[in-house]
Amino acid sequence: MGVSTVITSGKGGVGKSTVSVGLGRALAQKGRRVLLVDCDAGLRSLDRMTGVEESLVFDLADVVEGRAAPADAIYPCAEATGLYLLPAPSSGERMASPQVMRRLAELLKRYYDYVLLDSPAGVGDGFRSAAYGADRALVICSPDPVCVRSANAVKGLLEEISVLEPRLVINRFNGDFFWETGVYSDLDSVIDASGVQLFGVVPEDFSLAAAFLKGKKAPERSSGMMALARIAERLEGASVPIAL
Repeated sequence: MGVSTVITSGKGGVGKSTVSVGLGRALAQKGRRVLLVDCDAGLRSLDRMTGVEESLVFDLADVVEGRAAPADAIYPCAEATGLYLLPAPSSGERMASPQVMRRLAELLKRYYDYVLLDSPAGVGDGFRSAAYGADRALVICSPDPVCVRSANAVKGLLEEISVLEPRLVINRFNGDFFWETGVYSDLDSVIDASGVQLFGVVPEDFSLAAAFLKGKKAPERSSGMMALARIAERLEGASVPIAL
């Protein structure tokens, strides 16, 4: 039986989907079977980012509404053996309910080592639906006060639905900018303000974002992919230092 993880953020624009795809690729490279589930109904992006956009016939709503078996709506991702995608519906009105998502996630975990649920930004119905299918959570944020405050709010909502002990991933970290702004004295201040235990730091990496926008894999030795590979190892239980 696999593990389901919701990848979420209280604020948009923090690179949550980039983390989802990169982490999926890193886990697949370790020989794991990984399923990305795009839960952002109406604003789906993972099909583009994983290179399967032109192959889509069915999506998550077709599975939930009984028009397709799960296997018919799951697509192998480009340039990533072991990584698959269940795309979101193109219409926001066809979002799966929380209870249905929970049952679906339990089914999918029988066939995949990792089910990564890419939640919509914010804390609306889409977030709740994605979170209901999760055993655990990664909260993605950038080190700015608005995003950090939203991470703390997400933690509270996750705990309300029994997704306990979420972990924080600071994304798009730029050390020079961080120290220049001086909003926080150090990363410990960011962690304290969010109230979420740190799990990883992903540096600003334009090559990572550019590759995924084209549906390609990012360079393995890029700073972003190396950071995501370390996060993948931590998900596997390894003790890996957090590097900046």
